[in-house]
Amino acid sequence: MENLHKEKKYNIWIILLSIVIPLAVAVLFTVKLKDFGFNVAPLSFLPPIYATINGITALVLITAVWSVKNGKQKQHENLMKFAIGLSVAFLVMYVAYHMTADSTAFGDVNHDGVADETEKAREGAIRYLYLFILLTHIVLSVIIIPFVLVTYVRALAGNFDRHRKLARITYPLWLYVAITGVIVYLMISPYYAH
Repeated sequence: MENLHKEKKYNIWIILLSIVIPLAVAVLFTVKLKDFGFNVAPLSFLPPIYATINGITALVLITAVWSVKNGKQKQHENLMKFAIGLSVAFLVMYVAYHMTADSTAFGDVNHDGVADETEKAREGAIRYLYLFILLTHIVLSVIIIPFVLVTYVRALAGNFDRHRKLARITYPLWLYVAITGVIVYLMISPYYAH
């Protein structure tokens, strides 16, 4: 019962963060520093870095699950903290990049900011695959926030049965978000204006 009480004291923070983080990202995504008079060069070096962070996050998640299945609870705990830290680093870099650079359209070969009908036709069905992966990545990246937080808090509170039960859902969702983050980058990177 005491463990459930420990969990509940974090619920308000989980709810707030699960709402505030996606809203803040959505708002900041539309903010361009140049529109406020800041003469900031686009942070064009960030996308390969934050894509790499997504890849590392996927490897850390896989290793963390392997650790706990092999009885290495402390290693699992440290890896999960590291994975959360990586996700926060990704988020900060992602927002910073989008506050300094214009969005890139998939298929925009001439780098004019728009994929016209000719460019879209050139990409064919791969464009729809990209859009599907991107959409599922974005939706699940919002959905995963409360899952990660609740799963983490359950472990923190010592509710390991409840932690394991939710982790069976959290882990594949988070792994999908991490892996598709890399895939989205690899698919869009040829269209970045250099």
